[in-house]
Amino acid sequence: MTAPPTYQAPSPGDVLAWVIRGTLIESVHTGHLLAVSPDGGEVLRLGDPDQELYARSSLKPLQAVGMLRAGVRLDDAQLALACASHNGEPRHREVALGILASVGLDAGDLDNTADLPLDPAAAADWRAQGNEAAPITQNCSGKHAAMLATCVAAGWSPQGYRDPDHPLQRHLVDTVAELTGEPVRHVAVDGCGAPQPSSTVRGLARGFARLATADADSPEHRVAEAMRANPFLVAGTGRDATAAMRAVPGLIAKDGADGVYAAALPDGATVAFKISDGGARPRPAVLAAGLRLLGVHGDWPWAQVPVLGYGQPVGSVLAAFGPHAPALTHPGVRPGADPGAQG
Repeated sequence: MTAPPTYQAPSPGDVLAWVIRGTLIESVHTGHLLAVSPDGGEVLRLGDPDQELYARSSLKPLQAVGMLRAGVRLDDAQLALACASHNGEPRHREVALGILASVGLDAGDLDNTADLPLDPAAAADWRAQGNEAAPITQNCSGKHAAMLATCVAAGWSPQGYRDPDHPLQRHLVDTVAELTGEPVRHVAVDGCGAPQPSSTVRGLARGFARLATADADSPEHRVAEAMRANPFLVAGTGRDATAAMRAVPGLIAKDGADGVYAAALPDGATVAFKISDGGARPRPAVLAAGLRLLGVHGDWPWAQVPVLGYGQPVGSVLAAFGPHAPALTHPGVRPGADPGAQG
């Protein structure tokens, strides 16, 4: 009889966000967060930023650097889509098809998971046209199109491009390790079918800082500039990554599945975090609180996460740290600390 696999139990971290309904804390989101100043100093550390995790789609900008290094030729819109977890709106599909057409391929060559567009209106329109779930409308189709184009540019066979042993994927893992400054100890399969290298919150922050501050003639700079110039392509209508980049000059921001986020300012100040329960609900509030720690302030609608009752706001999701954190306590779980107390 085969023994069951063993797993390393992760730490749940510290409280990153409170979910408040009426006058009670209804739920608590814990996790791991690191906010870093331009000189690399820790502004705030919560939980264990060195705990290994899968950064999911937050790694796409780092992987896009690897594609450029391998010789792929993409314009800025195409490069932004290579970094995207997009909504599947018409413009997203148009750019993805353009990437494929530039190397003589088409949507039939994509090998990512079939799915409907993330955007409800785009999904309804797609279905109304008689279409079903397809790889081109799945949120990672830009990355997969760019991976195929990279194979053509580098002289690698597009066949089996998702295989972890394919030269493309080995090259991308090496790039992630270099930019995060950490070895890749685990490789799993992401939701779209591509290999997913492991990292840490600290490594993710380090990688985004390198993109944000890279020399003007580098692939890292090209990726950052493409994201800054095309925030809609990185996510889409109603998405907080797009709204945050539009609201904060020079910001690069990328969400990832299972509660991951990374964002960096042009001076290299960075915040990265992982919500331990994998939930997306608190991410906008936590991102906004992280940016405020870095000295960026604004009245941002995208950061407001209401809790609804009968369709009306009856509470909210609030970050548990930073200058706007409510004065709340929760027995047995350490809330996000005042950054001034971190030393």
